[in-house]
Amino acid sequence: MARLPRLTLAEQPHHVIQRGNNRQAIFVDNADREMLLALLGENAVRFGIALHAYVLMDNHYHLLATPASADGLPLWMQAIGRRYVRYFNDRHGRTGTLWEGRYKSTLIQTDRYLLTCMAYIDLNPVRAGIVAEARDYAWSSHGHYVGLRHDKLLTPHPLYWSLGNTPFAREAAYAELVRGGVTGADQVLLTEATLHGWAAGDRNFLEALQKSTERRVLKARPGRPPSARR
Repeated sequence: MARLPRLTLAEQPHHVIQRGNNRQAIFVDNADREMLLALLGENAVRFGIALHAYVLMDNHYHLLATPASADGLPLWMQAIGRRYVRYFNDRHGRTGTLWEGRYKSTLIQTDRYLLTCMAYIDLNPVRAGIVAEARDYAWSSHGHYVGLRHDKLLTPHPLYWSLGNTPFAREAAYAELVRGGVTGADQVLLTEATLHGWAAGDRNFLEALQKSTERRVLKARPGRPPSARR
């Protein structure tokens, strides 16, 4: 089956996953993590990307970002991927690919899934058993949103600003949202939609989105299409 083209639209948030080849580590130490973050920030400015959230795991990373143009996201990821692989191979004396094919992404319905996706990203280290709470993990955007540190890489989405009228109120509301967790159904939806390139949203959102693109936004139903009447 032919691979579908990427579903990327300007001014829409996208969830992105990039994995190491054969699930191998893509970070050896904190210097590697710092380099990837530097590349994310440098190229976000270059390609007009608003980075809302991220988490760096040992063998993959997640991003939540809104591109200003339809080609901004793929250009951003291409630039980061190429630069980081050259850096990583040179530093660690290796050759060959680092990534497990092309990155995976999905377009997110803002009002339904953006904050849920942020919490999903923050909770990756908790689900992996690395830390007990999201606030205990240093290599994610969570600390910025709950007032533990300032992260200049990040552009908070307007939905985050709507959580409260003061920084303290927003931080407390977001921390409570993350503590509440993400439902199993939403975890599955966000994971599957991202890995397979389908949009994540409700029926009305998907129907409206389909009208704006020729590319399918949902997985085709199994089985052959019905035959036309003769």
